Amino acid sequence: MRLALLHARALTLELVRHPAFVVPTLAFPAVFFLFFAAPAPAEGANARMATFAGFAALGVAFFQFGVGIAVERASPWELYLRTLPVGVGARLAARLLSASAFALAAAALVAVVAVAATPVALPLPRWAGLAAALLAAGVPFALLGIALGYWVPPRAALPVANLAYLALAYAGGLWIPADRLPRAVAAVSRLLPTRALADALTAQAAGSLPWRPWAELAACALAFAGLAAVGYRRDEGRRYG
Repeated sequence: MRLALLHARALTLELVRHPAFVVPTLAFPAVFFLFFAAPAPAEGANARMATFAGFAALGVAFFQFGVGIAVERASPWELYLRTLPVGVGARLAARLLSASAFALAAAALVAVVAVAATPVALPLPRWAGLAAALLAAGVPFALLGIALGYWVPPRAALPVANLAYLALAYAGGLWIPADRLPRAVAAVSRLLPTRALADALTAQAAGSLPWRPWAELAACALAFAGLAAVGYRRDEGRRYG
């Protein structure tokens, strides 16, 4: 655990020193919310804030994990790290801890903008519950980001991550309610992990805890974990086999 904490601290400090990563990652979801969600009617403000917080966490998963891992795979530093007696579990735990900090920061900025610009109002325990739900619901997407990082070539990682990020956010109902999506998109939406994310966070903001979206997110976490593990072993075999 100590190694994971130390590695998480190093990863976080490294990213903080790169404003080109930190500023867009933290600010983009809040700016997007301000332009596209804040002008909407007051009804549903809490739900919109919750789903845009999920959108913020999704961005961290795809870019810190997906793009970050894909780019680092070919770096000399990554090759050196793989020679150290540190298990893959400790390294992935460190990435999860670091990404959780960035995800909460990005989601908190969305919440601050939402409170300032819309009639969002939640009791304190529900805010805490929403933060916990966001961390738990973000795990499958962190694993999906890890899988993307190990399966996609470094040069293709950024466009693939951008496409997946925006498409999954829109079709999953993170920007607009799923019942307002075009019929064809709504049919696909039911099958997407981001739809389960939107449903879980919306319910949490309303004070309920339905089992179905959480069961779907748990199933996605298992599937994405397997995909990430196979991708890691595949990449390791190509480099060290």
